[in-house]
Amino acid sequence: MSLILKKINVLMVMVFCIPVLVWAQNTNEQEILNTFPNKETVVYKTIDGQKLDMTIFYPSPEKLKSKNPWMMHVHGGGWAGGSKYNILKKAFLGTLKALLDNGVICVTIQYRKAKGNSNAYDAVVDAKDAARFLLKNAKKYGLDKKRYGVWGGSAGGHLSLVTALGDNDDFKGAAKLSKFNPKFKCVASYFPFTSCINPELRPGSIFEDGKLFVRLLGAPLEEKPELAKLLSPTELLKKKSPPILLLHGDKDTVLPIINSTYMLEVAKEKKANVELLTIKNAAHSFHGKNISPSIEQLNNYAAQFILSHLK
Repeated sequence: MSLILKKINVLMVMVFCIPVLVWAQNTNEQEILNTFPNKETVVYKTIDGQKLDMTIFYPSPEKLKSKNPWMMHVHGGGWAGGSKYNILKKAFLGTLKALLDNGVICVTIQYRKAKGNSNAYDAVVDAKDAARFLLKNAKKYGLDKKRYGVWGGSAGGHLSLVTALGDNDDFKGAAKLSKFNPKFKCVASYFPFTSCINPELRPGSIFEDGKLFVRLLGAPLEEKPELAKLLSPTELLKKKSPPILLLHGDKDTVLPIINSTYMLEVAKEKKANVELLTIKNAAHSFHGKNISPSIEQLNNYAAQFILSHLK
């Protein structure tokens, strides 16, 4: 076979395989989604013609009360990608099931992605508005107005931290929701980005060359120093901040574990309640062989942390 024909065959395989892989991923996601019969999707906000929705997962009817604790999930995906159904991935699925089994309503949200005129600040505004919407409609959805938290991984881990730690007045959103000010009871943040300010976090990460700050901030880092502080969880952390659980793999090369160890150092200085669960042999999203603790164990650890603050 000639070299040209070989190249054509390889190209054809690539063209046909990509849709099949996407279809398989979507099919698997749908199969998992179908195992949760008690759910609904509602639009919480419309901005610039874009409808942002959330999917609410309910525990079985016999476990529901008039007021139920709840957790809001903010998905990852590099701030510009991902889906609210990232909650169905292995890093979160076991925790989702455990929370539902213990009577905790779980919500996973859409937000404006860091594309075009939007950046990570807009994503935090949307996340806060999603929480505001839920507080406004607490009775309708059976939600407790005091017992609730936020969680997420990667970019979603960063956004979850900023959503919980950032002052509500610094992230004003929809006027019709402005009377409601979220005050989260806990945060579970998986393999997050924790500081735009500390340059020691950048080597060996996706922020090493600085280009990703344009996506995060909407401009180069040096042009947005105030926004950079506003989107840095370590800068927002206070003694009275809600309890935070960080989970991070020691082999992470996307957002290295120094992001979490640095936040732990800052927490000790500020006397804030932050703990870190290190996952040995785990890369980003807890990929890897022989990780310790296992996915099942870390899912359970996160669930127990959340339940201890919401139940």
